[in-house]
Amino acid sequence: MNRRRKKEEKGAPKWMVTFSDLMTLILVFFILLFSMSVVDAQKFRAIAESFQQRQIFDFMPSAIEFQDPNEIRDHELRDADVDMESDEQGTDDPQEQDDVPNEAQMDELLEEVNEFLNENDLNDLISATRDDRGVVLVLQERSLFESGEAELLDEAQLILNKVGTLLEAIPNIVKVEGHTDSRPISTFRYPSNWELSGARSSSVIRYLIDEYDLEPNRFISTGYGDTRPVVDNTSAENMSQNRRVVIVISDPSYDDGYTY
Repeated sequence: MNRRRKKEEKGAPKWMVTFSDLMTLILVFFILLFSMSVVDAQKFRAIAESFQQRQIFDFMPSAIEFQDPNEIRDHELRDADVDMESDEQGTDDPQEQDDVPNEAQMDELLEEVNEFLNENDLNDLISATRDDRGVVLVLQERSLFESGEAELLDEAQLILNKVGTLLEAIPNIVKVEGHTDSRPISTFRYPSNWELSGARSSSVIRYLIDEYDLEPNRFISTGYGDTRPVVDNTSAENMSQNRRVVIVISDPSYDDGYTY
């Protein structure tokens, strides 16, 4: 009998399939390794810097060459020493440096104002003092207004002419405050002391601006009513002291917390 011949299989041998799968897996593995090796430089630098800030690495070199935590720390210490030396050499704050000249200037201004009042025989009508706000001029009601009114008297203009001459010679901001006593007022023009005190302050400013070469933006008008007495309203004399107009020649270095 004739032997049957083995049928030959067509195509690649079976081991070739396994070998191809192996090669494909190896290729994928190396592609994966390559993709992982591409590191974002910025992210890597941020991670490295975060490690450098840890105290545990203070005495260990950085994983990144050219960056040593000890060198960074030495550099920071040198910067701190330079800052301390500059502080010891003098005050760098311009505000603090200006405080001394401003104090001297305001004291000198007060002396000039007092001399001005003496030369013009105004001491009985105007008092000048110095506080944190600046030079303070106090004008009593009787020299400026009729009781319960805000229209300037004729003799008040003579006083304000002297004040206007003084203000023309200086550049300071000027705050004008109106004050009343505690007696209530209720008229058509002035329903309360708030309106009366504000109107008196405005009358003084309006006269100074109209009659003298003074910039309107230098002035601030405020009416306090009877809320800021200098003495208790327990007698006619005390009430007379509380009815006043205050002109504050402001110290440039003084900050009252308000924006005008």
